[in-house]
Amino acid sequence: MNNSVLKGSLLVALGASSYGMLTTFVKMAYAEGFTSYEITFSQMLLGLVGLVIINLLFVKAKKTAHIEPKLKSILKLMAAGTSLGLTSTFYYLAVQYIPVSIGIVLLMQSVWMGVFLEAIVAKKAPSANKIAAVVVILIGTVLATNMLMSEIELDWRGIGWGLLAAISYTVTIYTSNTVALQLNSLRRSLWMMLGGTIIVAVISAPYLLEQFNLEIFAKWGLILALFGTILPPILFTAGMPKINVGLGAIISSVELPVAVLMAYVLLNEKINTYQWIGILIIILSVVLMNLPKKKKS
Repeated sequence: MNNSVLKGSLLVALGASSYGMLTTFVKMAYAEGFTSYEITFSQMLLGLVGLVIINLLFVKAKKTAHIEPKLKSILKLMAAGTSLGLTSTFYYLAVQYIPVSIGIVLLMQSVWMGVFLEAIVAKKAPSANKIAAVVVILIGTVLATNMLMSEIELDWRGIGWGLLAAISYTVTIYTSNTVALQLNSLRRSLWMMLGGTIIVAVISAPYLLEQFNLEIFAKWGLILALFGTILPPILFTAGMPKINVGLGAIISSVELPVAVLMAYVLLNEKINTYQWIGILIIILSVVLMNLPKKKKS
């Protein structure tokens, strides 16, 4: 495995970890009475503002430094970016009807969806290693979310929104790997975030016009934007082109262990033995997938 792939894997893992940290902060914002629409809109809007500032500071308009985006590339990135906003929207809607543990299990279906999508696009069956990693990670996910040891109440609306979140997350992983790769990664992140912010604003507008607590910006907006809409797109657009979609989907599963550990540290949520085993299984699976392959003699 070359340094480029290893670097890409690390960047994607950090991006997924940011999403994992976000889950705990969202729970804390919910506890203070903020709605999913207030959380999602503030997260996207401040994320967009943050990326504009970052681009102004770190991306200089020099032809030698990067290729300036054309209108066609901008529109493609904005369309691709809608998946960023839809993932949060769908997931937050899902956990209104089903337990968070089930919501995470549904979101983690993006692991096999990513491998499946790569197989379709590349017209090549996934390797045995990838298939094994997907199966093991899904087993680890069930254990880590404590799904087997808790009473489960399923609502078809929650299942539907959760699966849509997984599909949208898979699209985010895919587009981060394929759309307008000739552009600077910070520029790509900015245009994708603009598309995501627009779709969230359209979806949230009817609800925000009825009720919108501006305190969300001061209390939680910045931290939600940092871990939900600034770091992940930057890290994904920088890391994904260095690896393939299937491996990216597998590495993104580290989001779950991070989410469980953050809840343990900040919310004092208990973690039982089965959950620890699940967490270790997921982490080991990701590590093993990124170990250098032995050269055949």
